[in-house]
Amino acid sequence: MLWLLRWGFIGTVWGSLAAVILVLWFARDLPRPEDATDPARRPSLVLQDRNGRTIANYGDLVGEPLRLNELPPALPAAIVAVEDRRFWHHPGIDPIGLARAAWVNLTSGRVVQGGSTLTQQVAKTLFLSNARTVRRKVQELLLTLWLEEHFTKREILEIYLNRVYLGAGAWGVDAGARTYFGVSARKVTVAQAAVLAGLPRAPSRFNPRSNPAAAAARAREVLAAMVEAGAITAAQAQEAAAQIAFPPSPVAPGWFADWVAERSQALVEPGHDAVLRTTLDSRYQTVVEKRLSALLAGPAAAAGVTQGAAVILDAGTGAVRAMVGGRDYRDSPFNRAVLARRQPGSAFKPFVWLAALQKGLTPDDTVLDSPLRIGTWSPVNFERRYLGEITLEEALAQSINTAAVRLLIKAGGPKAVASVAARMGIADRLPNDASLALGTGEVGLLELTAAYAPFFNGGDRIVPHGLEQTPHGRVQVMTPEEAAMMQRMLTAVVTRGTGRSAFIAGRDIAGKTGTTQDSRDAWFIGHLAAKGAGSGNGLLIGVWLGNDDNAPTRNVQGGTLPARLFHDIALGLD
Repeated sequence: MLWLLRWGFIGTVWGSLAAVILVLWFARDLPRPEDATDPARRPSLVLQDRNGRTIANYGDLVGEPLRLNELPPALPAAIVAVEDRRFWHHPGIDPIGLARAAWVNLTSGRVVQGGSTLTQQVAKTLFLSNARTVRRKVQELLLTLWLEEHFTKREILEIYLNRVYLGAGAWGVDAGARTYFGVSARKVTVAQAAVLAGLPRAPSRFNPRSNPAAAAARAREVLAAMVEAGAITAAQAQEAAAQIAFPPSPVAPGWFADWVAERSQALVEPGHDAVLRTTLDSRYQTVVEKRLSALLAGPAAAAGVTQGAAVILDAGTGAVRAMVGGRDYRDSPFNRAVLARRQPGSAFKPFVWLAALQKGLTPDDTVLDSPLRIGTWSPVNFERRYLGEITLEEALAQSINTAAVRLLIKAGGPKAVASVAARMGIADRLPNDASLALGTGEVGLLELTAAYAPFFNGGDRIVPHGLEQTPHGRVQVMTPEEAAMMQRMLTAVVTRGTGRSAFIAGRDIAGKTGTTQDSRDAWFIGHLAAKGAGSGNGLLIGVWLGNDDNAPTRNVQGGTLPARLFHDIALGLD
């Protein structure tokens, strides 16, 4: 007997020593638990439209830290009911809860409940990764015990509520309430509290923006759990279930937001949160998205067009009011309005005509439309007919190719025209041959649209920008008289030329069509004058249609679908 007691004592000592060594081994690289209330996070960038409405979030959004007594009782009650019903009674680890969760999951045939307590979730959220290892689980238990020893239950619940991830970049219930409902967590209803409490298990799956039906179903599960926990009555749960609703998802102009976010670094102090007001007009953005989507789904699809892009700019300041960089941002975030480079075709001709004006010609002067040969190259007109001597105005209105080449030569050649285009804002390298008159250089839609601004604002070059904080100085690149002549000729394009599909009765419309070889690209860059005298320089609307693989379309020309899209967008803006 004495022998048994002696070996039992020795075994206990060695077992205790082994346990201590094991705990020390697991604890050797534990994070500092003192940092519980100050976790690291990525700085957040919030972009607002011109009216102050949030349109995009980047980084981690953290709302206002709130105490329990600042929150509606239903919110913490909902969290406790669905995540850890015995939270107020267990010491951080809940064997009864683990057993209950295992039984429910077993009888349900799937994972319905989790076994981690709120304290364990706080330990994991603040200190550890999601790695499923024995080491990580033991460290979680050690940190759980430390939290229970150093914080009250109310403080642990407050940490959880202020740090839990709720999807869409929102950390904490206040950020979640503002993201999904546009209110502070102080003001959430029972229904909204149930939605928020249902998110931690699967923030993406139950996201109200992307899956409102799943979010509502999960909220009803939370309400049922609250009834079982005694937090609310069955009648209150039924009333709250009837009130589950989500505000319309805000305009999410992904291409515009990404473009602006890349250019915001100079305005944001590294490591700090920022809220920036952009130039976007959400109503204009919605109009452009809907009109382009409808066109691509209907007549454009029938004509072999699979992609498009459109922009709206303030002709006086360069402020970008709308930007759509493709068919569907979720399928392709590539920004065709900014990054794609395509031949503009005849949409480049206004720069040739301006170069001619700056050599002393006027819209009423004439240019010869007849067969022309330069070396081995012989430009031809689209309709394969020639009009003889015609005015510059008529030549631009009818987009005469031979006249464009002759005017390029009169203006001093391709280098002279390229120089004019560069002064207007075309930054891309252009070909040094006579084909430049027909738009064989590659440009971007935003770049080209902005370069039309001097024709309509009195002669000043503008810089397209998306942030209200960005300086937008104007540089004169032509005289007001030259601008007026160009505007007159571009108006003729719409009233009696190739751009007639863009015409709107009672509105001053001007612009230029563009079509490339085999109808691979089709453009319309147009101007919608402001209503009323002294009401601004109006809007520039640029449209491109084509295919990413540069495949030909079925005879789509700038004066057909692009001009029609301009027309539909312009009507929608009124």
